[in-house]
Amino acid sequence: MGKNTRKLGPGRLIIASHNDGKVREINALVEPFLIEAVSAKKLGLIDPEETGLTFAENAILKAEAAATASNLPALADDSGLAVTALSGAPGIYSARWAGEPRDFTFAMEKVEKALKESGTEDYSARFICALCLAWPDGHKQVFEGEVCGRLVFPPRGNNGFGYDPIFMADGYDITFGEMDPDEKHSISHRADAFRKLTIGCLNG
Repeated sequence: MGKNTRKLGPGRLIIASHNDGKVREINALVEPFLIEAVSAKKLGLIDPEETGLTFAENAILKAEAAATASNLPALADDSGLAVTALSGAPGIYSARWAGEPRDFTFAMEKVEKALKESGTEDYSARFICALCLAWPDGHKQVFEGEVCGRLVFPPRGNNGFGYDPIFMADGYDITFGEMDPDEKHSISHRADAFRKLTIGCLNG
């Protein structure tokens, strides 16, 4: 490993998220490495305000807050949907487009409305993910991944979460919402970022 990398061994890892769907996906990815994933929500940790201007900045904010509060290594994900014709929106505001409480049916309708109002025929989009692994002593590492595709309406499928029912990855004719979770985990933006994390922190 390089001088700025650190290996994460078996043991407890805080997943710095209150999103149950996201926690399930990350837990499935770390489980083979004998890592016991515990969510920040389960520990009653406060979800910090996401004031960053990029996915990476927000992931760092969340990971560092959870690592400091728990005195354990913490993994945070900041991810979202970037629609080409909407200049990358909703982007880092993907969850906020769903309002409070989070209603992604409303968020998907909002995306569809914005595309129709723009008059575009370009429905290309990307899911982007930044993962930050932080330790209580301040050490941190960031890994970014993405998956390219296009949006389809109306939403299709009940698997996954968030914008999954309207996103169809390049090379596929079903949405993430219709895809078997294991297959989605193998090609998703989170899987791409996690592969890089695995090389940097879990193997070797």
